[in-house]
Amino acid sequence: MHSILQPRGWKKPKGYANGIAARGRFVFVGGQVGWNEDCVFETDDLAGQVRQALLNVTAVLAEADARPEHITSMTWYFTDKTEYLANLKQIGVVYREAMGWYYPAMAAMQVAGLMEDRAKVEIQAMAVVPD
Repeated sequence: MHSILQPRGWKKPKGYANGIAARGRFVFVGGQVGWNEDCVFETDDLAGQVRQALLNVTAVLAEADARPEHITSMTWYFTDKTEYLANLKQIGVVYREAMGWYYPAMAAMQVAGLMEDRAKVEIQAMAVVPD
């Protein structure tokens, strides 16, 4: 069972949790970029790459009999903060399509580049599957 950690008096965050407490089996998902299972990018659209990266995260989770609601923490790396902020609404839509309405603890940052030149986003996740 997961518990959301929301300190008293803090404004509730939108689209993420300040913290998660969990007990169970750990699953670590390495950084996933927005390419398909054949390592081919089907789009250069940021929201499209976010969608695919999230689908990749859920595919790795499924290998451990885990689901999106088991994710306790995610780290998102973007190559362009301005593009990210301009696409927040569509990113929210594709997030909910892939992950549902569950929001783990998250961090997001702009990076100078990712290992794959066409990649605009990379998402790493940690999950805890309840005992």
